[in-house]
Amino acid sequence: MFKNSIPLILISICFQLVFVHCKSPFILGVHPLDQKYFSSEIIKCKDGSKSFTRDRLNDNFCDCIDGTDEPGTSACPDGKFYCRNVGSTPQFIFSSRVNDHYCDCCDGSDEYDGSIRCPNTCVMGGNVEYKHSNYISTVNDLDSIDAKETKNRVNLEDLIQKLEGLKIFLLLQVGVVLISFVMIFRIIHRRFRSRRRHHR
Repeated sequence: MFKNSIPLILISICFQLVFVHCKSPFILGVHPLDQKYFSSEIIKCKDGSKSFTRDRLNDNFCDCIDGTDEPGTSACPDGKFYCRNVGSTPQFIFSSRVNDHYCDCCDGSDEYDGSIRCPNTCVMGGNVEYKHSNYISTVNDLDSIDAKETKNRVNLEDLIQKLEGLKIFLLLQVGVVLISFVMIFRIIHRRFRSRRRHHR
């Protein structure tokens, strides 16, 4: 009885490992440095007016006047949506521009509902406008230094996200290999047992 349930136990363990690590570390529309703010089960509106549960985050209903609960939707008129724009300049846009059938973020993240397909026009190292503004600006410009620091932080966050994806992929591979070995072992064991029965 126990021998027959080993593959099921292994499959269950593999899926549990994958789903524990599969939760996306990034909330849509939220700056990477603000991700921890949204990690608790009860989240307070940034203006202090009230609190809401994590399941009401990005539910397309404005609970906070300042839009804290809807960073990834257009439900709150005063909300801001963060475009990661990996490979280009990260930026905030008004949440009213989310899913408005116009690609505001160069990575297309603001049009996620599927009604329009936004190609990723972010170019590694920055888009044309960003490069042009860097040629004009001076090295002592504090805004460009802040933009570079923000870009470095976002690149670091992207690397972390890619490593998380690799970890999940490796866990899946290990699970498939383990399941394959168990199944092969069972097949070989059954054939060996059936051969012993036939030779008796």
